[in-house]
Amino acid sequence: MTSNQQAPSCSGKEGAFEWTAFRLETLAVYDVEEEAEEMARFLADEPMGPEWDDDPWVRSMTDRGKRVSRIHVLTSPLTDYLSYELAAYPGNVTAGETIGILDKAEQDVTGLPDHDFWLFDDRDVYRMHYAPEGAFTGAELLPAHRLAEYRGYRDRALAEAVPFADHWERHH
Repeated sequence: MTSNQQAPSCSGKEGAFEWTAFRLETLAVYDVEEEAEEMARFLADEPMGPEWDDDPWVRSMTDRGKRVSRIHVLTSPLTDYLSYELAAYPGNVTAGETIGILDKAEQDVTGLPDHDFWLFDDRDVYRMHYAPEGAFTGAELLPAHRLAEYRGYRDRALAEAVPFADHWERHH
């Protein structure tokens, strides 16, 4: 499932944040070994299973009063991976995640980094590192003096993104 790509590994343990987790996603392809079988089923247009209707990881966070949100910066037309990921988002939204889309083919996207990051509880920023093919290679905890910069990125992304439901309705 696409809900928690590397969240546990960059926070030390699953659910380590107390209140909020924000993710900015920027890649067109993520090479996540745990998703290979599920993505193959998706591409073959096979049933995806009940977890697609209500994402278990997101639900486990929101049921404890935690807020999970993400903005995905992408460019249409979508890669197969992004088609798969966006098809999973309705289950994440049902489970309580707030998701927005910034489609560079539809709007000018400036002032955001060209890399992924997680911002936990407004106090810990992890820059995510990936190999060129999208394989996760590690997370870097950024120093505290970078917090204001990344809070600004989050705020800009949230302000400019189209809510996922609106994007999905227009493109699906």
